[in-house]
Amino acid sequence: MVGVRTDVSERVRLAQADSGEQPWRAWGPYLAERAWGTVREDYSEHGTAWDYFPHDHARSRAYRWNEDGMAGLCDDRQTFAFALALWNGRDPILKERMFGLGGDGGNHGEDAKDYWWYQDSTPTHSWMRWRYHYPQAAFPYDQLVRVNGARTRNEAEYELVDTGIFDGDRFWAVTVDYAKAGPTDVCIAITVSNRGPDPAILHVLPTLWFRNTWSWGLPGRQTPAITGTPGRLEGQHRSLGHITLDGQGAPVALMCDNETNAQRLWGLPGRSPYPKDGINDHLIHRTPTVNPDGVGTKGALHYRLWMGAGETRTLRLRLTQSERPLPPADLGDGWAAVMAARSAEADEFFAEVLPETATAAEKDVARQAVAGLMWGKQFYHFDVKQWLHGDPGNAPPPPGRRYGRNHNWWHMNSFDVISMPDPWEYPWYAAWDLAFHCVSIARVDPGFAKSQLLLLLREWYMHPNGQIPAYEWSFSDVNPPVHAWAALQVFKIDGGRDFDFLSRVMHKLLLNFTWWVNRKDVGGNNVFEGGFLGLDNVGPFDRSAALPVAGVLEQSDGTGWMAMYALNLLDMAILLALHDRAYEDMATKFFEHFTYIAEAAYRQGLWDEEDSFFYDVLRLPDGHRVPLKARSIVGLLPLAATTRLTADTLNRLPEISARVRWMLHHRGEFGDVISARRLGGADRRRQRLLSMVGQDQLLRILARLLDPEEFLSPYGLRTLSRAHLEKPFTVTLGGSHFTVGYEAAESTSGLFGGNSNWRGPVWMPVNYLLVQALREYAEFYGDDLKAEYPTGSQSKAGLTEIADDLSRRLIALFVPDPETGRRPIYGATDLFQNHPDWKDLIVFPEYFNGDNGAGLGAWHQTGWTALVIDLIFNLRRHPGM
Repeated sequence: MVGVRTDVSERVRLAQADSGEQPWRAWGPYLAERAWGTVREDYSEHGTAWDYFPHDHARSRAYRWNEDGMAGLCDDRQTFAFALALWNGRDPILKERMFGLGGDGGNHGEDAKDYWWYQDSTPTHSWMRWRYHYPQAAFPYDQLVRVNGARTRNEAEYELVDTGIFDGDRFWAVTVDYAKAGPTDVCIAITVSNRGPDPAILHVLPTLWFRNTWSWGLPGRQTPAITGTPGRLEGQHRSLGHITLDGQGAPVALMCDNETNAQRLWGLPGRSPYPKDGINDHLIHRTPTVNPDGVGTKGALHYRLWMGAGETRTLRLRLTQSERPLPPADLGDGWAAVMAARSAEADEFFAEVLPETATAAEKDVARQAVAGLMWGKQFYHFDVKQWLHGDPGNAPPPPGRRYGRNHNWWHMNSFDVISMPDPWEYPWYAAWDLAFHCVSIARVDPGFAKSQLLLLLREWYMHPNGQIPAYEWSFSDVNPPVHAWAALQVFKIDGGRDFDFLSRVMHKLLLNFTWWVNRKDVGGNNVFEGGFLGLDNVGPFDRSAALPVAGVLEQSDGTGWMAMYALNLLDMAILLALHDRAYEDMATKFFEHFTYIAEAAYRQGLWDEEDSFFYDVLRLPDGHRVPLKARSIVGLLPLAATTRLTADTLNRLPEISARVRWMLHHRGEFGDVISARRLGGADRRRQRLLSMVGQDQLLRILARLLDPEEFLSPYGLRTLSRAHLEKPFTVTLGGSHFTVGYEAAESTSGLFGGNSNWRGPVWMPVNYLLVQALREYAEFYGDDLKAEYPTGSQSKAGLTEIADDLSRRLIALFVPDPETGRRPIYGATDLFQNHPDWKDLIVFPEYFNGDNGAGLGAWHQTGWTALVIDLIFNLRRHPGM
């Protein structure tokens, strides 16, 4: 990165990790928070993942592909795993993992019910902090299931706080800190506070285990072992060597095996008398299910803490890898010195990284958002061919699997650490989510961001036909093509010097762009389909399913995405051509392809002149077109397809300049998408704008975009016009009526499981793209172009000023209101807004209420919601601030 200090300790570690000198990224929070209910673990006949492997099985059943836990740590191959388990003496099971409802249990789809936060993490995980609030009363598992199951989609979700279980502050505040003394030497502090008014007991069980790789009948797999003695767990593994957990004092070591309890689940004999839930059963039911010989593949150090009201205690532990057995670890002054040093170095790193002019509240938001991104990195293992055919030691999968979900992705073999959208609700990567993650990650760790973008383009991910896998539930679904855009952002954030990275990305994206052209332009007319394109229920019917009538749905967002994709590849080719003229031909190719797409959007009727808006159009077999006139984000995304050709570019690359002139002189129909030359940019030199909208269309769309009665909310841009609250859009097709209306909060539709809603709420990624587009238009038009802001106010503002204000609205979701001190994300929940133990702990939800900004959906989707980091960077460093 440009202008950063290289003597900052975390910077040194990052440089050592990038060069391969020291493996500082080898250990991290790569343990998933949910492995049950995932596609990988689903061997059912009909793909019912939530039913096949429910939460009730998780404590008793060995996972095939990965592990899960709380506050977890593991190596980048997940050979071992470390996590926290708790028991309040009242719960029916140990708290070893977060509880939540599956897609079949919540009234709005899957939903985690515990409360936890990622408070801190450096990019190398040299310092990390995690926080959890654990009720002292019995966790109301059955009540949460029953009440949510009885509620309709028109009712709010029933959350843990709604049960009253935190009344009177009867909970444990549990914080876990990690500090690396070396790449494979980690000091751990578990701090427990009794927030309740009475003395209480808490069982704390730091747990170490090996991922089960030996039970599936695969050749060459040996069973490792962990030996437990008071205050120590020592594991031995063929490839790992020795892995040792030392604990302060002399806690009892409880040992069992990471093996399925077949007797409990199916009434069958199991592989071990001390199965995976052996510690759970021994502690809660006093059964003889821990190994008296102190050996197994899973072990825990059992601390029994009796604590007075308001009392706080810290447990010291150390996790170390070595080639040979080690003496007892230093848990005294050396441990304390490492903890203090890494905490101070994290402060130093973020003081250097975060914008100096950002407010203290904004810096706090950005730092916790970085923490969420770092804790969202997960080990992801999925050999699709092996999954399709089954393991030698298990019953074969049902025959239908070979023709069902993901069957044509047999080539894919994942064994990597990947940035996940949400480690509980979405514990698998999603292609367009990942692209947005990388933009924010690049602010602190550009090396990892670049490696992630390249990863999904590798041969073991990208399909041989050029498609990028979408997400685990259906790799063949189509996510928006934002990979090129993200690669450009990361390239620039990293200083704009890594042309090898840019070249590698572009070569693979050429295959993907061709896949789009060949597969998603059915009519060959340069307007595109694509299906739901990540926007779930944005339309009146499921755009990924068969249409209600014969025809083709030509999509404004699909066409806008492809126009943007062409411009991204144009920009990429220009950057590369300035160093290698061989890329200039690619630049002219993507310049022309953009003009074809942009012009076709008008010629094929996606632009509605009367409404001044882009709509999806249903093209019927007889040639008639039915516009689907729902004013949604679908019609705003074409704004994001814009870039500038600077005078410097046109002077240094004469072929592009010549091709622009030729197109203007010989293909006049493309003139509307190639703006006239004008002065602009910081150097006030001549430039041209390539855009799907001209100045007139831009202002007309902005009149809707910036209207509080349509898209403009106090906290960003809604995904559906609020005008559809009173006037829902309805279309009749094939004798059936299909409707889409404004819904500010959770979806009342069952489309896509009903667990997300694009019919009104504010979503960070599309807001971010539109804010960025406004900045691009501002660079071209400068102060000459102003728009009424807000619409109806009779006040005019420049585009930079509007982009800045939209950024402030989005940032305001997370920072305390200057007058009330309340964070909009927490809505009307007073506990989160006012209580000193809760109010400064920030989550980054999936989306936000379109009227009041309350957080909705997955509460830990720091992935793309972490774009707030970049909004803060751009706002506080932008000349228009």
